[in-house]
Amino acid sequence: MRMITSGHQPNYLPYLGFFDKMAQCDVFVIQDNVQYERHDFQNRNQIKTAKGVTWLTVPVEHIGETLPIKEIRIAKRLESEWGLHHWRILELNYERAPYWKHYRDFFEQAYRQKWESLMDLNLHLIKGIMKFLRIKTFLVLASSLNASGKSSDMILAQCKSVGADVYLSGIGGRVYLDIPLLENAGIKVVFQDFHYPVYTQLHGTFVPNLSVVDYLFCHGGEDWTPKQTFKTSSDGN
Repeated sequence: MRMITSGHQPNYLPYLGFFDKMAQCDVFVIQDNVQYERHDFQNRNQIKTAKGVTWLTVPVEHIGETLPIKEIRIAKRLESEWGLHHWRILELNYERAPYWKHYRDFFEQAYRQKWESLMDLNLHLIKGIMKFLRIKTFLVLASSLNASGKSSDMILAQCKSVGADVYLSGIGGRVYLDIPLLENAGIKVVFQDFHYPVYTQLHGTFVPNLSVVDYLFCHGGEDWTPKQTFKTSSDGN
C-alpha cells in the first residue's frame, strides 16, 4: 500500500488548493524551517470585498532579516490591533454569506487571541479549517524530522523520514524538482491536478484563488471532496 506525502509552507489562510493537496496525502509536512519570504503568502492572503479583492496582512517583525518561518514574530506594537481589524473586515464583507454563521465563532475567537508567533497563528487556522473540510491527514513539522539538505535533497530526506514512497508536488515542481533523484531512490513523483471550483460568491463577478475563507463562507465545506487525480512525472502539463 502506497504512502503519499507532500508539504508546503504554513501560509496564512491558504487557498483551497493548499487543502486539496493536503487531503490527498497520508502525511503532510509543514515546512516551518524554510526561509520566510516577504510579499508572499506566509503572512497575507486575499479576500473579496464590496470594493474588490483586498489583502489581509499580518504585521511581522524581522523585516530584512533572513529567518525561518518558525522564528517570525508578529509585530508587538500592533498585536492588539491587526486581529480585530481582520475580524471586522471579514464580518463586514461576509456576514451576509450563506455559511457565515457556521464558521464565524472559530474565526472570531482566533482573532481575539493575542498571538506572538506567526507560525502558531497560521497552524491554528490551518488545523481549524482542516476540521471544516473534514481533512484527517496527519501533519508533521519539517523541523521535527531528521531531514537535511536543500530542494530535492531535502524532499527526498523528508520522504524517507516519514516512510513515504509517493511524493505529491504542486505543478510548479516540474521546474525545480530533480525527478530522477527521487524516482531512483524509490519515490514515485506525481503532480497535483487541481481545478478551482466555481461557486456563488458575494460582490459581483467570480474571482478564483482567494483565501479558503471565501469558499467556506459562501459555499460551505461540508460537501467538499477532493478528487484524487494525479499527473505522473512523465505526463504533459
